[in-house]
Amino acid sequence: MHVADLEQSIGFYERYCGMTIVKEHGEDDKRVVWLASPGAEQSFVLVLLGGGPKRDQDADDMTHYGFGVPTRADLDRIAAQAKEDGLLHWEPRDYATPTGYLCGVKDPTGYIVEFSYGQPLGPDGEDA
Repeated sequence: MHVADLEQSIGFYERYCGMTIVKEHGEDDKRVVWLASPGAEQSFVLVLLGGGPKRDQDADDMTHYGFGVPTRADLDRIAAQAKEDGLLHWEPRDYATPTGYLCGVKDPTGYIVEFSYGQPLGPDGEDA
């Protein structure tokens, strides 16, 4: 993903998603960073490249990607932090199965990241 500010984006994904840098190469405006959740380094990475444009997505646009969290309390904690940081895009709310309980948070570039509890995917999910 092209991001507007690479350092801000790295900080966001470390803080909100618990991801860490697992690989990087290049320098300055050619720097590429791979982030992964602990234990998932071989199955999923988020690749960030600096120099992208800011995104402006309104509240009705559901374009997003998501992370499952183990408890409702984890989601509430993330939403409270995002609200304090001015990044909360969708307030926490419950939806019917399979959507579950979720909130949306804007990363520093404006991409929407959904955090969910109760979906069939993620750490709290059940086999479909």
